[in-house]
Amino acid sequence: MYIAYVVAAVVLSLVLVLSAVPDITRDPKITEGLKAIGVPDSWFLPLGLVKIAGALGLLAGIVYRPLGIAAAIGVVLYFLGAVITHIRGGDTKGIGIPATIMLVAVAPLVLGFATA
Repeated sequence: MYIAYVVAAVVLSLVLVLSAVPDITRDPKITEGLKAIGVPDSWFLPLGLVKIAGALGLLAGIVYRPLGIAAAIGVVLYFLGAVITHIRGGDTKGIGIPATIMLVAVAPLVLGFATA
């Protein structure tokens, strides 16, 4: 179970960092779609930094499990908010990626509890 947690935490951390880079660099391919559903331009840097914080928390959870569990809960809630934002913005086609990441984030959460 420990190895499964480590793999899940590392994979999700990589996904989070790769997802944060376009937010922080304001990649037009990402930001234009998010602006269209009502995400203000001023939110991109904080949203990207929250993703990086989640990634760091998951990695720290390898050593100190409660932090990893807290980070996984935060990631699930972050992407639940992203799914809700897409739905409220009328972008039901855009919920696939955030919903997938949210479901992937459940793995380190469950494994974190199982190995705590």
